[in-house]
Amino acid sequence: MNETTYLQAPPSVEFIPLIEPEIRGHEWKYVKECLDTGWVSSAGTYVDRFEQLLAEQSRCEHAVATVNGTSALHVALIVAGVQPNDEVLVSTLTFIAPVNAIRYVGAWPVFVDAEPDYWQMDAGRVVEFLENGCQWKDGALYNRRTGRRVTAIVPVHVLGHPVDLDPILQVAQKFGLKVIEDATEGLGATYKGRPLGSIGDIGCFSFNGNKLITTGGGGMIVTSNEKWAKKAKYLTTQAKDDPIEYIHAEIGYNFRLTNIQAAIGCAQMEQLDTYVAAKRGIADRYSAALGGISGIQPMRQATWGKSTYWMYTVLVKEEVYGTNSRQLLRALAAKKIQTRPLWQPIHQSPAHIISRAGELPISEQLSKEALSLPCSVGLSEDSQKRVIDELLLCARH
Repeated sequence: MNETTYLQAPPSVEFIPLIEPEIRGHEWKYVKECLDTGWVSSAGTYVDRFEQLLAEQSRCEHAVATVNGTSALHVALIVAGVQPNDEVLVSTLTFIAPVNAIRYVGAWPVFVDAEPDYWQMDAGRVVEFLENGCQWKDGALYNRRTGRRVTAIVPVHVLGHPVDLDPILQVAQKFGLKVIEDATEGLGATYKGRPLGSIGDIGCFSFNGNKLITTGGGGMIVTSNEKWAKKAKYLTTQAKDDPIEYIHAEIGYNFRLTNIQAAIGCAQMEQLDTYVAAKRGIADRYSAALGGISGIQPMRQATWGKSTYWMYTVLVKEEVYGTNSRQLLRALAAKKIQTRPLWQPIHQSPAHIISRAGELPISEQLSKEALSLPCSVGLSEDSQKRVIDELLLCARH
């Protein structure tokens, strides 16, 4: 496709955003209650209620609210016992947050490639590395190449689809490693009937504005380990040992969620099932319509999982479709349709180049070909049809 052929949409045509929050419930009512009563900061009943709702949804005994998903990951790594100079296996095809969090605690990421079918952390590569690339000595597992101790695995459930966790859990148990699920994109999704975030030792969620439910910002740690939950609450509230005299025995963090944000989260959680159903309906319509377009590969869902299709994404095969994903992005933008590519694989990121990974070809290819399409919970069928029609028009043009 020649970029000079991009035809601009008329001014009267409405813009279709990639993904935007859906506010349709009791958000205004609950926030007004916070304002009316003065409970606007990090204390208040809505924080407790929001934690309880997430614990129930994830089938965990405990939940700890945080200021965002990155802080949840940071604290989860600490309470799971990850130490400076340890190594943590992590998906390379992910938003950068979990890898940053690993570095925050002074540990090092070991990047794992994606598998080609569902675009998740390749469980087979995790097992192969731990079994053959590491050695057991003195009661711990060490990377043969670097000599560093390996202590944890962070599988990232990307785009609302679960990672195949059973092989990862089995090898983690064999070597005494902790599994920290980054379920920020997987709220409402399941793996073999179990909600994401509850399957490993500890799980983390984000409620950024583009997530399935939002608090504007916000995050959550979920676990059934009471000791870890108490430690997480302690650390995220400045590690305060004496709230009257302000005595602090160790370094803590101001990672508290506000009552106003939690109030929005409670209202959003009341709509979770409706939002998940809407996402799956959007995915079904896209998959039915796009499956017949040569060179466009829709998302797939594994038989062992149930995706929320948080961000509906396709692969654009340039040699068949006639244009590549970035050219298609610009063509759709000219028609006032917002799309976006996936993230640069983090092993290629200049920010983490010091971690030195080899080629991870599946993730690199996925990043090159993937394009996420408009998929807001409130996306109308007419707007979705417009996206589909433009994809048809762009083929081989």
